[in-house]
Amino acid sequence: MATLSWRVALLEDDAEIRGYFKECIAGHPSLQLVASFGLLAHARSWFDSHTADVLLTDLGLPDGNGIDLLRHLATTQPACEVIVVSVFGDEDTVLACVEAGAVGYIHKDATPADVAQTILDVKGGASPISPMIARKVLDRVRQAAAPRAQAPDALNADLLSPREAEVLELIARGLSYAEIAQLKGVTMHTVQTHIKNLYGKLAVHSRSEAVFEAGRMGLLSSLKSRD
Repeated sequence: MATLSWRVALLEDDAEIRGYFKECIAGHPSLQLVASFGLLAHARSWFDSHTADVLLTDLGLPDGNGIDLLRHLATTQPACEVIVVSVFGDEDTVLACVEAGAVGYIHKDATPADVAQTILDVKGGASPISPMIARKVLDRVRQAAAPRAQAPDALNADLLSPREAEVLELIARGLSYAEIAQLKGVTMHTVQTHIKNLYGKLAVHSRSEAVFEAGRMGLLSSLKSRD
């Protein structure tokens, strides 16, 4: 039986750091490096005619900001999950990326094992973000949900099916796709189908966007209990 291999693209302008991450990816049997770039323009051009399962991207690039590519992929290649390459103390910038569709981040000083595991965790349905950033995301959701008196919950109550609503609550709690499947006694494919459907209904492209939008619409009971 062939080993499942995830196709990874890398965008990092620092040649030394780019080389390090390339080695981290190449050193794991379940990961395949399909492209690496030092410029935003080169990455965007490549993605116009190619696909990848995961993109690792730096933010501060010589010809632009990595978040621009993130936003572009959110609409053109929503199946490609984006992981931000960051530095310590840059939580606000990472938060902006999460809100734009990134599923997590890797610190530039991460070990090879951590780099590989973060990618595998993402493909397993997890969102590797720090507790600090997770708290900021929830704070933003609560702030957006607070003034919903002008948009009563009843208007959105029937938007999601009962099972989609359950899956959304579990996503908001930070459970991975595999954990949700095990908890609900269904297959990963079933969970992914529910998630695809609720993404479409909420008009979002990532877990973080789904939680934010659902909170704004008053669809998360975990937020209502705090009101």
